[in-house]
Amino acid sequence: MNLKEKIKELAEESFEQIRSDRRHLHQNPELSFKEYKTADFIEEKLKNLGLNPVRKAETGLVAVIEGKNPEKNIIALRGDIDALPIKEQNDVSYKSSVEGVMHACGHDVHTASLLGAAKILTRVKDEFEGTIKLIFQPGEESLPGGASLMIKDGALENPKPEAIFGQHVMPLLPVGTVGFRKGMYMASADEIRLRVKGKGGHGAMPEMNVDPVLIASHIIVAMQQIVSRNCDPKVPSVLSFGKVIADGATNVIPEEVYVEGTFRTLNEEWRFDAHKKIKKIAEGIAESMGGSCEVDLQVGYPFLKNDEELTSRAEEWAVEYMGRENVKELDVWMAAEDFAYYSQEMKACFYRLGIRNEEKGITSSVHTPTFDIDEEALKTGAGLLAWLAVKELGN
Repeated sequence: MNLKEKIKELAEESFEQIRSDRRHLHQNPELSFKEYKTADFIEEKLKNLGLNPVRKAETGLVAVIEGKNPEKNIIALRGDIDALPIKEQNDVSYKSSVEGVMHACGHDVHTASLLGAAKILTRVKDEFEGTIKLIFQPGEESLPGGASLMIKDGALENPKPEAIFGQHVMPLLPVGTVGFRKGMYMASADEIRLRVKGKGGHGAMPEMNVDPVLIASHIIVAMQQIVSRNCDPKVPSVLSFGKVIADGATNVIPEEVYVEGTFRTLNEEWRFDAHKKIKKIAEGIAESMGGSCEVDLQVGYPFLKNDEELTSRAEEWAVEYMGRENVKELDVWMAAEDFAYYSQEMKACFYRLGIRNEEKGITSSVHTPTFDIDEEALKTGAGLLAWLAVKELGN
């Protein structure tokens, strides 16, 4: 039996365990940087495979699987482990047992798949040369991003990998398929917080007040020209506001209005130029209307760029493993991922794992209370990850 067929067989053989791990993780979610029980669970699983995991960034773990000639080539595989502050609405046996916390972005899938890949790779370690570093990373969902903290804590050192693979669930892709994109793939993501101040008072006497609700409204509308009138149309950019708090009443104009939003783009020079425009417009409009605006711009994750050559190889290996019809080309995605920090450090490939099954009603997007997966995807999640690792080591 060749190595590809052996990995496929081991993925099939390990499916029940991988599914059990995923369901345990799904039932016991933990928020970013609070993944203590999750880390304990992963650590025990790795030790049972004969590995020696090391804690990084408090709730992260790193372990290595050495094949023959372990120093010949070194690559890394990454899975994120944190959950989201969402109340699950699914009626399933493995529903979250933690009120208001849910694995609504598939990190339970990523972790279980990486544990499954680890099991497969320990079984075939005599059939590849080099070292595979496993990175179980906390805090992908919250700034400053667990990836940045793992890097600072030496997760990419001793040994230092030359390339890294990561995968992420994709509800738009059918189960049994995966997607790749070479080059620029995901956007940077910055957080915007505005505190618009005026002079509150009775809503029936606006001439005696400085209305921060009106000021904030003008700021939000004016901000839309930043992308539509200043950005090169060839540079994907998004500026959106999703939270506005004006704590007044039908007849009460409040003292201040609080606004939150996000700015995303694929160009670093334009990114920081836009920051200046956001600040200038917000402060200028507020002042011109008799109020003021405090602008807090928090720089978030950088853009994610997939290495052209590595991703080309990975795509062809996926075709070899799964068949051409099951490997899709992806478009640019304006969401952000802290895997981007790894892509700034080394050759990186971040691809998508299909989890959709319309016949089973599994169609919900990530970050929703009804998100779930067709668990058949776990076979691909573990098997393909292991296959890509051994193929890159032999490249």
